Parts: sequence; C-alpha cells; structure tokens
Amino acid sequence: MEVGASRTVSTVVDEHNTAVAVGSGDTRVLATPMMVALMEEAAATLAGQMLEPGQTTVGIEVQVSHTSATPVGMKVEATATLTAVDGRTLSFSMEARDERGIIGTGTQKRAIVFRDRFVEKAYAKLNR
Repeated sequence: MEVGASRTVSTVVDEHNTAVAVGSGDTRVLATPMMVALMEEAAATLAGQMLEPGQTTVGIEVQVSHTSATPVGMKVEATATLTAVDGRTLSFSMEARDERGIIGTGTQKRAIVFRDRFVEKAYAKLNR
C-alpha cells in the first residue's frame, strides 16, 4: 500500500447511531462517536490490505472535528487516506460527509500489532 491510498465506507443514519442511542447527547442526529467509528472503519479496512497474516491494526490516536449534524435517514460516507508510514505506525487523514457536504474531518494513527499477542496482553489484566 502506498501513501495516498484511500478507502471509503458508508452507512445510513438510523435510530441506533444517533446521539440519543449512544448516550452522547439528546438529539436524533448522527452521534459524534459513531462518525468517528465510521472514519476508523475506513482507516482499519484500508490498513488491513497491507498486513501480514496474524497482524491487525489498533487505533492509538484520533483527532476529529464534527462540524455539521446529519439527521436520521441520511447517508453518511467516511474516507480515510494513508498519509504516512513510520515503522509500525500508520497515519491517516479522514473526512466524513453526508448528502449535503462535509460533516467532519480529522486524523488518526493506527499501530500494526500481532493480533494474538495484543489480545493476550489485554486479557492478562484480568489476572492481576
């Protein structure tokens, strides 16, 4: 995968991804955490194309602005573009838009990890 590669994913705003549903507000519009999740899905899916067997990526940093509300029933797309590769760290620019235009922008860093080792380390916390 090369810097400049991008991936777009989409969803339709419904009652399950509103601010009311996820507890991030009291309005029936796309919740900011759900916009971020869609952006991360685009980045993770794109990153997945460059991984070796047994690897995955995990989000390690995200910075986002959510600048426009999207009502229930409207389609939302998120695009992630790979902007840099630094060892095991991948950097992305991200943009979300609905049928009327841009609703959010941001950046994300994802780390390449070995899935089994990562999960084992996380669950080891239960035994401490």
